[in-house]
Amino acid sequence: MRHILHCDMNAFYASVEVQRHPELRGKPVAVCGSQEERHGIVLTANYVAKPRGVKTGMAVWQARQVCPDLVILPPDMAEYIRISRYAREIYEDYTDQVEPFGLDESWLDVTGSAGLYGSPMAIAQEISNRIKTELGITASIGIANNKVTAKLGSDYRKPDAITRIEADNYKEVVYPLPVEDLLYVGPATSRKLQAVGICTIGHLAECPVEFLERQLGKMGGILHMFANGRDVSPVQRSDHIPDIKSVGNSVTAPRDLVSEADVQLMLLLLAESVCTRMRELASRCTVVEISVRDTELHSYSRQKKLPRPSCSSQELAEVGMALFWRSYDWTRPVRSVGIRGAGLVEAAEQQLSLYADDQRRDKWEQIDRAVDWLRERYGYMSVRRAMVCMDPLLGRINPYDDHTVHPVGYFGG
Repeated sequence: MRHILHCDMNAFYASVEVQRHPELRGKPVAVCGSQEERHGIVLTANYVAKPRGVKTGMAVWQARQVCPDLVILPPDMAEYIRISRYAREIYEDYTDQVEPFGLDESWLDVTGSAGLYGSPMAIAQEISNRIKTELGITASIGIANNKVTAKLGSDYRKPDAITRIEADNYKEVVYPLPVEDLLYVGPATSRKLQAVGICTIGHLAECPVEFLERQLGKMGGILHMFANGRDVSPVQRSDHIPDIKSVGNSVTAPRDLVSEADVQLMLLLLAESVCTRMRELASRCTVVEISVRDTELHSYSRQKKLPRPSCSSQELAEVGMALFWRSYDWTRPVRSVGIRGAGLVEAAEQQLSLYADDQRRDKWEQIDRAVDWLRERYGYMSVRRAMVCMDPLLGRINPYDDHTVHPVGYFGG
């Protein structure tokens, strides 16, 4: 039998800030995005603020209403990444199978470690103690024989708890939990399940799989398997690098985008960062996808297949703008946009061509590579397109350095 741990550092951003600022202990603390740059939402709150109604995703003004003495701090991603790396070093003292799920969560396969370090419970307790003493924060840890159930265990009791869920107590612990606690049951799926009377994980586990597949398609069978505690997916080894199928970037603009020129500028800036990452991966994309969200948070995405693989920022921006022209009616201003290069192929697979469009693409890619070299040596702002100077507020955005690349999701391996 496998022994899988899921370690979740509690209220991670806020916990790191309180550890850095001991004078904040016992006070309600929230780490929030910048209100000036329109990211004014709660990213995380500590366990003093949460009982007073402060929730992740809440607007800052709402958080202040429910908790007037809330201490609000800006995020410091460099510090959170540093602490996350230290936590990973602790995990790797016990196993080389450590798979991150965001900065604050990781799965560990300790099946082969019991002979050296004791039972899974003993290993979990030792990891919990080390995170407290070495990092100054706490973690909740789930123990199970698979990844999905281990994550349920880490979510079951917080903060600073260890929960074992195995065959002898699975139904007792898991069946009463709300269905949205199961990994990959999001709000939309939860609404569909509740509409047919499935409100708990137990209901989902006992529902006929054929019925679930009629309601949810293939995902219905997957969720039925998860609800019954069955999951054979491995915990990836520390040196495992999954195949990357796409590279994307999106941004909430510092002001509403009210014209096509605004959108064009943002898509060009984002396309530059996406294409730089593709070149770092020695890849080109075969599909361009854009995502658009308006000021009332309605969103949509559109995509188009390219005639030839490309990592030209100019081409991606032009294709993205054409998709926008065809799809957006300007009923409301645009709040955020994103662009993604999907269907990645190796750059070496590109063949030379004598067609004018292909020659133009090759020249733009050569220019992009020269810009990459200059920015790497002299900084991002050392060379910029002239059009960004037309709008200093939008043009100051650095989507490459400011963009955090998160670990590959559950189905990405």
